[in-house]
Amino acid sequence: MRIIVTGGLGFIGSHFIKNLDEEIEVLVVDNLTYAGSYDNLKGYGYDLKLKDICEITAEDIGEYDYLINFAAESHVDNSIKDGKPFIRTNVEGTFNLLELARKNKKLKKFIQISTDEVYGDMDDYSPDTLADESFQLKTSSYYSATKAASDLLVQSVARTYNMPYLITRTCNNFGENQHQEKLLPTIISCIKNNKPIPVYGDGQNIREWIHADDNANMIYKLMISDKQGVYNIGSGDRYTNIEIINLIEDILKKPIKWEFVEDRKGHDRRYGLKSTLPIPITTDLRSYLFNCFA
Repeated sequence: MRIIVTGGLGFIGSHFIKNLDEEIEVLVVDNLTYAGSYDNLKGYGYDLKLKDICEITAEDIGEYDYLINFAAESHVDNSIKDGKPFIRTNVEGTFNLLELARKNKKLKKFIQISTDEVYGDMDDYSPDTLADESFQLKTSSYYSATKAASDLLVQSVARTYNMPYLITRTCNNFGENQHQEKLLPTIISCIKNNKPIPVYGDGQNIREWIHADDNANMIYKLMISDKQGVYNIGSGDRYTNIEIINLIEDILKKPIKWEFVEDRKGHDRRYGLKSTLPIPITTDLRSYLFNCFA
């Protein structure tokens, strides 16, 4: 089996590769932006093509069985400041990969890694609403809008050219080697450096959390299965930001410093996924945080 993993030097992509069997031939396509690092795959065997997914060609990647697209601009705050990089990577980049994949006669499946953010704010509906795979797309940022656009591109190519595909929409990932800009690494860094944790708005925004290894393992199972279409990968492990702080205080047995800061523009109040498939969970958020501060 030969697979192409775009964004393989990034956070979730590297977790995916680390969980693969050694006999699988892997070509990583990565532009090595600020979110990627060689250290994320140190000690693991893979081939590498350093190139933007907007510019990659069929000659660059050859034939393959699966193409898994982890490559993305993913930080919401950055998308609010400047949406252009998100349009380029998330939309134009996905389009280019699809054009290559649909012409690859050996292709078994194109896998697009998406996000629960494409469903929008569940509080726009009711306190108990969860998004299943048939839920409407209702985005709130350039980030989520470009991810929704890339999902639609995949589905369009699948219908027009009969290309086999998967779209996985997952909740917030956590785990080793996550970039410092994300919430949990920011919290951990602030605590270790005795700085106050910045909390957006009133801290009551709810997110669902899954370890990157659990997400990666489910993506692989779906990849090699006969399943096609859209699949949510959720954990049911949901916390407000304030609850995460309280959780850490309980682990540390002492109060920690935090402060409210100006809320993010268009900040969704609550995300929540309903998964049609059972998702095996090996590491919940509390266990992970306990190990971080043990």
